[in-house]
Amino acid sequence: MSDHSGGSGKSGETCPCCSGKKKKRSDKEYKDLMNRLKRIEGQVRGVEGMLENDAYCTDILIQVSAISSALNSFNKVLLAEHMRSCVADNIREGNDEVIDELVCTLQKLMK
Repeated sequence: MSDHSGGSGKSGETCPCCSGKKKKRSDKEYKDLMNRLKRIEGQVRGVEGMLENDAYCTDILIQVSAISSALNSFNKVLLAEHMRSCVADNIREGNDEVIDELVCTLQKLMK
């Protein structure tokens, strides 16, 4: 597995909205997630271009809906992998607190 640490490169610095935990991802998982995000980023840039070119409202709305679906799909893939790896590994190691963390995460995702 590779270290796929993006961001500012400053060691010890964490995002204020993150738990501070880290996960080493396989190259395959990393590439899949990054490809999904790059496609979503392209879709967002496309909507920006539509707005700049005075596209019709419903055309923009449909594209934004597609972006929302792509983000939901990204979350489903990431959540499934989280449950297969992080959650399962923690439970095997006797750390049942990860279940409460998962429940809290699911509650936030289902707002």
